Amino acid sequence: MKKLLEALIRRRNPQFRFDEAVSSHVLFHFAWQQLLAVLRGSRLWLAGRHPKGMLRGRGVHFFNLPNIRWGRFLKLGDHVAISGLGRGKVQLGHHVSIGAFSRVIISTSLNQVGEGIDIGDNVGIGEYAYLGGGGGLRIGHDCIVGQYLSCHPENHVHDDPEMPIRHQGVTRKGIEIGPNCWIGSKVTILDGVHIGEGCVVAAGSVVTKSFPARAVIGGVPARVLRMRAEATTVPAAAVMA
Repeated sequence: MKKLLEALIRRRNPQFRFDEAVSSHVLFHFAWQQLLAVLRGSRLWLAGRHPKGMLRGRGVHFFNLPNIRWGRFLKLGDHVAISGLGRGKVQLGHHVSIGAFSRVIISTSLNQVGEGIDIGDNVGIGEYAYLGGGGGLRIGHDCIVGQYLSCHPENHVHDDPEMPIRHQGVTRKGIEIGPNCWIGSKVTILDGVHIGEGCVVAAGSVVTKSFPARAVIGGVPARVLRMRAEATTVPAAAVMA
């Protein structure tokens, strides 16, 4: 059974191999969970949509399904919510994984709908992420992301001290994360930020400005710790998810 499961998983992750310590009991339990996830994904046929091998966790919720697109072998953890309320679409590439209890939400209001969310191929996002799409959010191919990522491509206007902030409107510039980035857990990324290709973002960072490709960044607010081409290193704990 192990070889059969490996062959099936490698259709989604060509580098996958079971650890030798994995027991037959664990394999059986894992296979049963995956089968249930495939069956839940297959329910999308009833909505006239091709699941494309989707692994769908328990309690996954879609809003405005016609505005949501996905590629092959999408994996959604338990209680993920995806809302396609926006001018653009939620576009999820091939082999995308989104952890349990995450929110992928273009808009939360019918008053001023957002732009859209585009996640590239082979992107893995940890549990409890919040991905907003007000001003547009793009995550490039092959990014790996820890738990509790928070992306907010929108800011509230607050210039008038006499008017409630909630009545002053918003500004939107968008967020772009380049391909092949490693983003640690509990990172917050604010509107207008562009993170270049191959960056590493330390856990707990608050990213308020843009950074060039292959930078290792961290802090509140985030700053460049080093460039990946440099010999100088920072402690591994500072960048681990």
